[in-house]
Amino acid sequence: MKFPLRIVLILLALFALAIGGGLLAGPERLWRSVGGPADQGAVGFSDLSRSLAPNDALACFPGACNGATDMALPLYQDAPAALLDRLDAFVLADRNVTRVDDGARPDYRRYVARTPVLRFPDTVDAEAIAGDGGTQLRLYSRSLLGHSDFGANAARLKVWAGWLRRD
Repeated sequence: MKFPLRIVLILLALFALAIGGGLLAGPERLWRSVGGPADQGAVGFSDLSRSLAPNDALACFPGACNGATDMALPLYQDAPAALLDRLDAFVLADRNVTRVDDGARPDYRRYVARTPVLRFPDTVDAEAIAGDGGTQLRLYSRSLLGHSDFGANAARLKVWAGWLRRD
């Protein structure tokens, strides 16, 4: 069946208006209406079930997480709360990152990180565990929307972990 060019152009114009209207209303509002709240809630690292889509990343001290990780993290000399306070100092300096957990646990943080232009939301969990000789860190970043994140979550965790090593 062949559509007249006029119908195709009208459909394209309506699609462009819908996308443009969503972006004018604000990308954050658009993504919330499509995918729900940006904060996906806490994860339990001991029973973490990773996404079936390639849109998450997991970084842990070796043996601190069950299953496959994307990056091994070192043993840190800071106490758990102090390590996460340092992480806060770095990530919250970025206006695209917001802390969203309730602050009840000094060894845990949850953030929503957004892409700079289109404001796609990712939820990032961080947990620090006192272990033999130091603190083990676990980081999990996951996208709310889409099938693939083009490596954005893994890149984010690499930057965050790299900053903690330098400081």
